[in-house]
Amino acid sequence: MHWRHLAPGSLIAAAFSLPIAWGASDDAQMNRPNDLHTATPIKHLVVIYGENVSLDHYFATYPHAENPSDEPAFNALPGTPRVNGLAGPLLSRNPNATNPANGAGAANPFRIDRTHAATADQDHAYAAEEQAYDNGAVDLFPKYTGKGTTDGPGESGNNGEVMGYYDGNTVTALWNYAQRFAMSDNAWSSTYGPSTPGALEVVSGQTNGVKTVLTTKKPSVPGSYYVNDGQGGFTLIDDVDPAFDRCSSKRDTVMMTGRNIGDLLNARNISWGGFMGGFNLDTVNSNGTTACRRSTLSAVVGAATADYVPHHNWFQYYASTSNPKHLRPSSIQAIGHTLDKDGRTRDPANHQYDSDDFFSAVNAGNFPAVSFLKAPAFQDGHAGYSDPLDEQAFVTKVVNFLQRQPDWANTAVVVTWDDSDGWYDHAYVSPTSASYDSVADHLNGQGKCGTGSAQDGVNGKPVNGRCGPGARIPFLVISCWAKENFVDHTLIDQSSVVRFIEDNWLDGERIGGGSFDSKAGSIMGMFDFSRRGEDLAQRKLFLDPPTGLPVDTPAKVWREAARNSTALPIPVLIPIQCQGKRCRARHFYTGFL
Repeated sequence: MHWRHLAPGSLIAAAFSLPIAWGASDDAQMNRPNDLHTATPIKHLVVIYGENVSLDHYFATYPHAENPSDEPAFNALPGTPRVNGLAGPLLSRNPNATNPANGAGAANPFRIDRTHAATADQDHAYAAEEQAYDNGAVDLFPKYTGKGTTDGPGESGNNGEVMGYYDGNTVTALWNYAQRFAMSDNAWSSTYGPSTPGALEVVSGQTNGVKTVLTTKKPSVPGSYYVNDGQGGFTLIDDVDPAFDRCSSKRDTVMMTGRNIGDLLNARNISWGGFMGGFNLDTVNSNGTTACRRSTLSAVVGAATADYVPHHNWFQYYASTSNPKHLRPSSIQAIGHTLDKDGRTRDPANHQYDSDDFFSAVNAGNFPAVSFLKAPAFQDGHAGYSDPLDEQAFVTKVVNFLQRQPDWANTAVVVTWDDSDGWYDHAYVSPTSASYDSVADHLNGQGKCGTGSAQDGVNGKPVNGRCGPGARIPFLVISCWAKENFVDHTLIDQSSVVRFIEDNWLDGERIGGGSFDSKAGSIMGMFDFSRRGEDLAQRKLFLDPPTGLPVDTPAKVWREAARNSTALPIPVLIPIQCQGKRCRARHFYTGFL
């Protein structure tokens, strides 16, 4: 067995290397989440925002797993509902296999096992995804979004890899959460395109209103990250870093106009935070990396990647909610709040923190009402530098941790993703927000995505570049108030998260300025708030981070955490089935003692 060289003491020291006051303080000026009026019993929402997964990529055959003897087994509960997944001709005579335009990459969907959890990053650009969906024929994924893994087996060796999917023997934790709680099989990215648009949609429902700060690109040209919106402004369609962030590109950066959900929460003095992996630039990792180059090795992928990815950072694109210098909070009790404990001094962190800060704040009794969490990049699930096994370790760590808190009875966890990575998904809906950019749009002809009206931009007029819904993505709700073993079919999108926050804490106030929140589907159908008289706090599911399998007691997972104040499990590398050969890096996965 190989171990990551992290002693408990060094792990704790690395988490917060800049001294700040972590003790209790007088927070009379700060609204306590449990005292706030909410429309539901939910007082704390935690959004775990993963990277680059389509619904079919993780749930294609749910609830049926292949269950080979050398992988964690999944057996569905009796009466488990099916999702709108892959079956019959979609598995054996898929249009992506029969369409000759896909060339050598033409393939049927195929199962990827745990030993090949590391895959290539697929093409997930706005234009490429529209072309793959081919006006609803959904038959050109290998041609337009497919990428292959070097030396990958079978279809994984060419563009046909885009047709691959995992089952409950690899994404075991997510399938087990779906059994115990609720999921949607009709959740979509708000528009086509990659991570930055998805990051903006989940906090604002809006990608229009781009202001370029540094740029080497012109709008509405091939490969550009923004398009002319048709009203004299610009809409974001691809990845680009937020301006002024210490870790951002020196070539291309933007800021966004308009409001986000943080602005609305600030106006009501409701605590919230964006918690990004790698955001604390003072932390020194065990490999000696720090600041913007701080990185972590993924044993599954076999390489290290930077913990912090600027173009994933939701709130850094807005002047009102950004922390461009990555300043640390003035105290642990200030986390989640605009002002320090004196009620007058603005906290330097401005609601933007490291993911480690989330655990420390909650442990100190300072659990924000709304928290957006992004894992360090090696655990965010993004193909190419992360994978579902490392991702599982982070998700289970968060959920196991929250189930141990006294506020579990009024907490909801949403697990969803920023885009599909271009992975095949058979489902398609006609756009309800059309776009007609002559270069970027291709869904139903050159310069066309949809046939109806375009959605309004920040200035209240229809704009280009917002074609959607885009690709289908997983969406789970984990809470003692969630329906059990339930699949919701209501059409929702990333801005439905914004709507839930607005409906629960803000009396239905909307962001305005053309945000998708005004027409987003509701996620309320995944909850059952009539469960009175039950011991709701006991609705828990502790999972083993390496395998995703249920454990009888949280003590197994948390025995090491109980011996230190951070409650952060110690990461280790655990070998999986090596099939009689010497184990390579990809034959290990990150677990926790």
